[in-house]
Amino acid sequence: MIERSRAWIKMQSLPMNPTKVIRSRTRRLVDLPNIGPASAADLRLLGIREPADLVGRDPWVMYEQLCEMTACRQDPCVLDVFISVTRFMSGQEPRPWWDFTEERKKTLAARRNSPAGTPEHSAHVSKDS
Repeated sequence: MIERSRAWIKMQSLPMNPTKVIRSRTRRLVDLPNIGPASAADLRLLGIREPADLVGRDPWVMYEQLCEMTACRQDPCVLDVFISVTRFMSGQEPRPWWDFTEERKKTLAARRNSPAGTPEHSAHVSKDS
């Protein structure tokens, strides 16, 4: 019984596998695809308390805010996770966070190549992202 309880606790602390997400059962942040305890803590730091709070949020802005709030440039994969959960909450199917890596890289390259002052340009584009 103790071993079963430990296994259940361990399972609950793992990031949610996108293939196992059931949209109607996403009540807690850790019910979202790709969100485990650490990512849930990051979301709470941004004022997001439940999955519905992600509706309409911009993952790029969320990433920049998290970097500013923690005074640390976050791993760019955090941005991929934010893209995955905001897309999921906008109605798209759950997908692994790494499905968004190429999109992030292309978007960052386009922003770096756009003239300053255009809407596509971001003042906070990092070479690490």
